[in-house]
Amino acid sequence: MRIATWNVNSVRSRIDRVVGVLERHDLDVLLLQETKCRDDQFPALALEGSGYDYVNHGLNQWNGVGIISRVGIDEVERGFPGMPTYGDPAVAEARALGATCGGVRVWSLYIPNGRELEHDHYRYKLDWLAQLRSVAAGWLADDPKAQIVLAGDWNIAPTDDDVWSVEYYAGRTHTSAPERSAFNGMVDAGFADVVRPHTPGPGVYTYWDYTQLAFPKKRGMRIDFVLGTPALAARVTGASIDREERKGKGASDHAPVIVDLSD
Repeated sequence: MRIATWNVNSVRSRIDRVVGVLERHDLDVLLLQETKCRDDQFPALALEGSGYDYVNHGLNQWNGVGIISRVGIDEVERGFPGMPTYGDPAVAEARALGATCGGVRVWSLYIPNGRELEHDHYRYKLDWLAQLRSVAAGWLADDPKAQIVLAGDWNIAPTDDDVWSVEYYAGRTHTSAPERSAFNGMVDAGFADVVRPHTPGPGVYTYWDYTQLAFPKKRGMRIDFVLGTPALAARVTGASIDREERKGKGASDHAPVIVDLSD
């Protein structure tokens, strides 16, 4: 079984690339973030006859998460229990989508950006991560043999090796101690980073800004991850980051992250 996660940065703008990634990597499941469309706007026509089903969770032109699968999409859940809200009026944003695909419980996650350290969005981000940890730890406690994937754009670079310049990110979000602690809290709760052992760094990134020639200058960040329960991690036979997908006209600013599981 092959699962991938990708911040597509608008599925309507990049549906041809989505289809290309599905075909090129022979994916069973693709988890998308920043689909940036309501459910009725998802470009489903491109998937007709492909053998893939889909589900999207989008409320407007912002955020949005999706799942594309050829091994079933069952027990769909939009948002996790107690997921924090944001805004005025406060709403539960389209940032988490769960489903069971081929016997694996997968979650497509788009963690809040945080914006700036003093911004209320930063507190929202930390609260969001704290609640996710609490709920996910409960899932694992209820069933230690559960096969669960928590994957997506985490908007956190957990180590100094995960950014092109430690000095550049000093005093900014994504590398602050509370954010890194929140990410490590997920690992401590039993969810392992199943990709890093197969893609060691430093200099191994999943995101490059569109500006200032960040991609050709290799000024990137590693912020897209696949975390798995012990039972899921035991099935991982390989993982990769499709850096080639970041190239060319019309590319997302993120690269797909791919994980192979044994039967």
